[in-house]
Amino acid sequence: MRIVIERISKDIAPKSLLLLADPSEAQIQAYLQRGLIYVAKEEENVIGVYVLLETRPQTMEIMNLAVLEEMQGKGIGRQLLQHAMQTAKEHHMHTLGIGTGNSSVTQLALYQKCGFRIFSIDFDYFSKHYEEEIIENGIVCRDMIRLTMEL
Repeated sequence: MRIVIERISKDIAPKSLLLLADPSEAQIQAYLQRGLIYVAKEEENVIGVYVLLETRPQTMEIMNLAVLEEMQGKGIGRQLLQHAMQTAKEHHMHTLGIGTGNSSVTQLALYQKCGFRIFSIDFDYFSKHYEEEIIENGIVCRDMIRLTMEL
């Protein structure tokens, strides 16, 4: 399988794919306005996406990373993470961050395998910022686990 990762404009961002990783359209709209959006394509089919945003001086955060459900477990998420790391380096960043819910056990494992380390926990983040309860892997998603890496 040959995967190509390319930058796209916010006007053609794959909203349904972004919603897999973040169920809030309002949150997605907010970071799409300022973020760099990249998609992974197999042939002409979009199979993955990530949004990278400068959050502080010399720091970027991956605001959203999603892979089509039927394509998960094939290394595409890892490729997107590696691409985000390289992109942040090309923008002369020193730190790259990512956040995920306490219930996102597969994502937490992947991020740590790729070199991210748990930095902090925003307790009740999802309870406060999302209207509907999120349940994943049979776990109520309440807390944002923030991870970071030095580039």
